Amino acid sequence: MDNLMNTLGKQAKRAAQQLSQLESLQKNDVLIQMAQDLEEQSAALLSANQQDLDRAKDHGIPDPMIDRLRLTPERINEMAEGIRQVAQLPDPIGVVEKMWRTEDQLMIGQQRVPLGVIGIIFESRPNVTTDAASLCFKSGNAVILRGGKEAFFSNQALVALMQRTLRDHQLDSAMIQFVNDTSHEVAAEMMHLNDYLDVLIPRGGSGLIQRVKTSATVPVIETGTGNNHVYVDSAAQLEMALEIVKNAKAQRPSVCNAIETLVVHEKVAADFLPLVEKELTPLVALRGDAHSLKYLKQADLATESDWSTEFLDYILAIKIVASIDEAIEHINHYNSKHSEAIVTDSYSNGQKFLKEVDAAAIYINASTRFTDGFKFGFGAEIGISTQKLHARGPMGLEQLTSSKYIIYGDGQIRE
Repeated sequence: MDNLMNTLGKQAKRAAQQLSQLESLQKNDVLIQMAQDLEEQSAALLSANQQDLDRAKDHGIPDPMIDRLRLTPERINEMAEGIRQVAQLPDPIGVVEKMWRTEDQLMIGQQRVPLGVIGIIFESRPNVTTDAASLCFKSGNAVILRGGKEAFFSNQALVALMQRTLRDHQLDSAMIQFVNDTSHEVAAEMMHLNDYLDVLIPRGGSGLIQRVKTSATVPVIETGTGNNHVYVDSAAQLEMALEIVKNAKAQRPSVCNAIETLVVHEKVAADFLPLVEKELTPLVALRGDAHSLKYLKQADLATESDWSTEFLDYILAIKIVASIDEAIEHINHYNSKHSEAIVTDSYSNGQKFLKEVDAAAIYINASTRFTDGFKFGFGAEIGISTQKLHARGPMGLEQLTSSKYIIYGDGQIRE
């Protein structure tokens, strides 16, 4: 007798075959209608989300995490706009990227194809549901979504709405499926669904990602946590640096592209750190190394664990360094290879930072908050891949495809 995940897997495999045959215009029509349905059903979605918010407060979930969970009319409109942007993007499926003739007079091309069936295990944020579903659908992949218990009612309502849109277009609703069981046992079954899943993508905190990495037998694309840094160089414009640090830390601290550590060159520390303290406290708690505490009045001494922690909260660790080399060494040792930034007017220091820092996204004189599929022009994203195989950085349509070789002959045989 099939268990839940085997049933969902079989349905997804069947639906993926139909989905892979759809033309771009068909997929775009569905996505545009999906976005409209999302906006028209805003009241119902907000009601479902309120159930999740009520449970979150009862369970003592901290405010920054509740903010990630919360839907508003504006956020629903943003989700719908994300779907519309995906509809407007070029469809990668079927594109022949290059073609060449061999010495045997064979014409060989490399063509983009769907991965097949994608499983996504994620936490908290309901917008992940629509981002993931729209990107998978446009790239020809069936998707099985397993959200966390925090957003259960929101995710359930969103998937039901999208499935209704699929049925309205006479399509198999199993192209987008939701796992209605949030137990660890079912998540473990999903990690071993090798007969049906072509790839599994975890999106959430470090605990979830490590669990999936170590337990899954299905191929995994790792989307990473965001232990990110801004390095303020000795050649930085301090007013610019202050605005970047404020934005990268305090605009929305619960997201993976926010920073957790500020690294400052010792030549500008005396001038810059009091500005940071004045601007960020008391909203942001500062934890500085012994050197930085000389310039800060309201900071605690940082511990070793602070350098490697993704706080996802109004907490900022501060480290003073004597050189850009020391800054790069500190960042490469503690970072999660997500997003890193340098503020500098020195061209050579900026290029050195670009070349030597190991991360999916490197910024010169800009906030790390831009590491986002929407901001990169991808319409939406599945997540930020911090690995180096197949995909790295924001994962849009192309990163959800594979390729196959197509070969045209004229009766050739190999001697």
